[in-house]
Amino acid sequence: MARSAPALSTFTAGEISPRLEGRVTIEKYREGLANLTNMIVQPHGGVTRRPGTQFLGEVKASANVTRLIPFQFKTSDTYALEFGNQYMRIYRNGLQILVGSSKAITAITKASAGVFTASSHGYSDGDEIALVNTGGGMTQLQSRNYKIANKTTNTFELTDLFGVALNTTNFSTYSGSGVVVDKIYEVTTPYTSAQINDVRFAQSADVMYLVHPSHAVRTLTRTDHNAWAFATPTFTENTVPSIVGSNNYPSVVTFFEQRLVFAASNTNPQTLWFSKNAQYLDFTTGTADNDALIYTIASNKVNAIRYLSATRILNIGTSGGEYVLTTTNGSPVTPTSTVIRKYSNYGCINAEVVQVADVTLFAQRGARKVREFRYVGEVDVGGYTAPDITVLAEHLTEGGIKEFAFQQEPESIVWARRDDGTLLGLTYRREEEIVAWHKHVLGGVFGTGQARVESIISLPTDSGEDELYMIVKRTINGQTKQYVEVMKTFDFGNDTTSAFFVDSGLAYSGSSVSSLSGLYHLEGQSVSVLANGATHSAQTATSGGISLNFAITSAAVGLGYTSEMQTLRIEAGSSDGTSQGKPKRIHDVTIRLHETVGAEVGTDENNADRIFFRDSSMDMNSAVPLFTGDKDIEFPGGFEEGDRIYVRQTQPLPITVLALYPRMNTYDV
Repeated sequence: MARSAPALSTFTAGEISPRLEGRVTIEKYREGLANLTNMIVQPHGGVTRRPGTQFLGEVKASANVTRLIPFQFKTSDTYALEFGNQYMRIYRNGLQILVGSSKAITAITKASAGVFTASSHGYSDGDEIALVNTGGGMTQLQSRNYKIANKTTNTFELTDLFGVALNTTNFSTYSGSGVVVDKIYEVTTPYTSAQINDVRFAQSADVMYLVHPSHAVRTLTRTDHNAWAFATPTFTENTVPSIVGSNNYPSVVTFFEQRLVFAASNTNPQTLWFSKNAQYLDFTTGTADNDALIYTIASNKVNAIRYLSATRILNIGTSGGEYVLTTTNGSPVTPTSTVIRKYSNYGCINAEVVQVADVTLFAQRGARKVREFRYVGEVDVGGYTAPDITVLAEHLTEGGIKEFAFQQEPESIVWARRDDGTLLGLTYRREEEIVAWHKHVLGGVFGTGQARVESIISLPTDSGEDELYMIVKRTINGQTKQYVEVMKTFDFGNDTTSAFFVDSGLAYSGSSVSSLSGLYHLEGQSVSVLANGATHSAQTATSGGISLNFAITSAAVGLGYTSEMQTLRIEAGSSDGTSQGKPKRIHDVTIRLHETVGAEVGTDENNADRIFFRDSSMDMNSAVPLFTGDKDIEFPGGFEEGDRIYVRQTQPLPITVLALYPRMNTYDV
């Protein structure tokens, strides 16, 4: 019998393929995990629980395909644009943009369908409005979104987003002031639900250029938070093929070296159009350095251009390979110096890519591999390569990649949406050789399966932390709902009162209350509750609210989710070589934690014991202080399943695992 105490002190390989279960001699095996769900690999080596998501609103029509597009004027003015069937709505700082002409409510009846009076309100049945109650009586009327019903010139009724009429019968009497409503701001677009996922965009200041192969190029111009306009720009051209001709509209767009660049029309799928320098609407070609130019890639096969990625070079991805635009003398792009060279033959899917520093990440044709297109070697004497960064975790991308988003701060994470709605994360730090995949399953369900992520974008903020917005499809109270949600901050402070580890959740902070309302979007769902920084028993949202077992001043309420990690088979060595294939048992383990409360440790999900952080001197309704340090755990495993360690968090609380130190026996046979 051999005794050993291996150190599992870094997890920077993330979740790796089960096909690597026998590769115990490679470094990535020692740094990898068999399962990493709803946890994020940190560049320091540990893994931490992903934050929950905050509910922002329901999309206009949950039955239709909906997509988010980012718009960044500056870090204090960033917008998540909700595109649906021929409309666009806008979120800023987590709030929906309103028309800005609010109507004061002068009377509200107490009835099974309360009637609201607002003189000449101008609303139509089905309009979605935001209601704000500043305290004019009828305090039960929550500040939230409703829909207009049974309108007349001066009155209307309200329904919730499930179509249930607002019953004010038991509400207190309205004083005649304090409640205002405003319509959700909306812009008409030319794009149908079937087209929006093929829309591409490029932005300069407060003007965005949008392309789609079935539509003329459009500009989207912002002049204020609630002032946006689509237009069809007038281009100047002098050659064929034209970028304004029917059936020749471009499908890809970017900016490069002060030029607006279009590519890939239906009739010219391998052609690029470059505007004049700093004159984005002028495509008049010539031989002067600042003239526009047209370039068609020559190849043996028709390989449509799928993406343009502008770093210090223009990376051109096609369905059949990867190209780089260079110049003959290293000078800026001109009509007489431009050269396009092919560097690889992988091909890519028809989707946006992400740029991380000077690296472009794209999904290979077939959507199951992610490659990084980057320069290797010395400047001017090297070349470009496109290695597969999913080779160690190919099982995670088997469902096919559909969309990317890059969250640069606080950690460098590339998010990927799989075709089945699973959210994947990639902790990516090329300078430290960290390429670590992890998967994320959001709380709630859609039909008989898990909730589906339908769209993702990342937006910077003034706080220095990028925010991940997403559209999530769930079944709520028997109905299909698509919600716009944003992942909460990674930094919640030094206690749990501001922690947010629930999905589609809302936070409360204020005077002492024994019930919470405003949860209409989770009607009929079992919700997880963190109250005053302490866990509370699960509750069911009824009539948009929940009752609490004790009075609280702060809370996070939403759908619960489980975060878990499991090691690969531990290689501990033995007196005559490897420990693999030999009976072994972990008799105890030290788990090193950082700012953690609540966790379970064992061999697998069916055999895990809770770690205790609360002692007898602590109030049961108060928060347990965050713990940093070591916990020694007597391990429940036997000799058959004794070579894996499983850790999970089911409570709405944080957990960060820095290292695992098992002590184990291996029997030489």
